[in-house]
Amino acid sequence: MRRDGIQHRMASQREITVAPDRFEVAADDAILITELRSAIAVCVYDAVEEAGALLHLRCIVRSPNPVDVTDSTLATELLLLDRCVESMREIAPAARNLQARVVAHVPDNAGAQETFDIVLGMVQEFLTDGGVRVLPLDIAAGQARALRFRPSMGWLQMR
Repeated sequence: MRRDGIQHRMASQREITVAPDRFEVAADDAILITELRSAIAVCVYDAVEEAGALLHLRCIVRSPNPVDVTDSTLATELLLLDRCVESMREIAPAARNLQARVVAHVPDNAGAQETFDIVLGMVQEFLTDGGVRVLPLDIAAGQARALRFRPSMGWLQMR
């Protein structure tokens, strides 16, 4: 039996797992995967150049007190985001239509939403300032979220 539909092609594609506080870039038709638990995923891609990157940022809320996001934490996250976008531009120098989809899993802790709002705002501003079009955010609480991202098509699946 001949199998050449989309399900077969996706089953045979290379999958790259992205660990927390890491990013991966792909210039081929790969699928980047991760699981979000109190984390933010930044999926950057250019569908014309068929390249993209996935950044997995942990965002752990340690106390129920008002927001406790330090400058060093924000600086580290910005540095990772900057490196991710720069790596994306290196593997696809002709990319002119960069877009980003930002997905988050917010824990049910008191104060978590406020902390996430600060980090998400910073991520959005950084991307916008860098000429990346930010698509609507996808934020959810509850169980961990499994993410599958195919940068060559800008395809994102959440479970």
